[in-house]
Amino acid sequence: MPYNNVISRTEAQALIPEQVVDDLMTGLMNESAALQLFRQVRMATNQTRMPVISALPTAYFVSGDTGLKQTTEVNWANKYLNVEELAAIVPIPESVLDDTGFDVWGAVRPLLENAIARALDAAVFFDVNKPASWPAAIVPNAISAGNVVTRGTTTAANGGIAGDFSDLCATVEADGFDVNGLITNTTYKGRLRNARDTTGQSLMDINGNVYGVTARHPMRGLWPTGLSAAEAIAGDFTQGILGIRQDFTFKLLDQAVITDNTGAIIYNLAQQDMVAMRVVFRCAFQTSNTLNYDQAIEASRFPFAVLRSPAV
Repeated sequence: MPYNNVISRTEAQALIPEQVVDDLMTGLMNESAALQLFRQVRMATNQTRMPVISALPTAYFVSGDTGLKQTTEVNWANKYLNVEELAAIVPIPESVLDDTGFDVWGAVRPLLENAIARALDAAVFFDVNKPASWPAAIVPNAISAGNVVTRGTTTAANGGIAGDFSDLCATVEADGFDVNGLITNTTYKGRLRNARDTTGQSLMDINGNVYGVTARHPMRGLWPTGLSAAEAIAGDFTQGILGIRQDFTFKLLDQAVITDNTGAIIYNLAQQDMVAMRVVFRCAFQTSNTLNYDQAIEASRFPFAVLRSPAV
């Protein structure tokens, strides 16, 4: 857990112009799958109760003219959106800041936003540093529910990768949900382009568009690797709820003290002529996993499925 990172003069030297350097070239920001695809709700407190149906009504035929009508019920259970905080601080000496020939903070802000988005995706999808108050992440939850397909299970004669994706969608559909989103690692760009039938003809229906659902390729560098690693996630993304308590909030600090987790002072901004930018983002996550008539058992029902690499 780093507390002593700082943009030093050595690291910023390439950004300090010898004569005139005004432009800073940065790569495109990685898109956040969670922020882009999940349903977002605004939260006024740090916890919001979300009622979900836990029992569905049943109707009965009445026997004869004087038959008795039977009773039924509808029940609800509570799920909770618990707000957790994501944050980061970027310190920099004022002398380094003064000697740069461009807007340092203008360049840092989108990078911090991207860092927050990546930390959120890692927690929500892969259980990496996930807060304890949040539900299990998408991938382990889908595997626990049995919604998992291994790449290469379907033979070429039965559709190959197209068959694997069909089986992936079928696991979600069997649980009573419709697939409206598909995310994969970047290797699937090539796999989809190269999808062929047994005669060598391109399967145009899944060339970037898998059975009517656009394949997206976010979270670069976050996808796990190795055997039985998650490579693609399909599901009903309206069932994922992202609660926003506080949007990205930036604050420029110049009188603060930065300590490590033991309380030891790492930087005294005022005494060391430093400034720092702090970003805070507060959010919550929950999957509604709505009860339906196709799958009444909650432990076996989940609105997402995982396509993973072979075990050997």
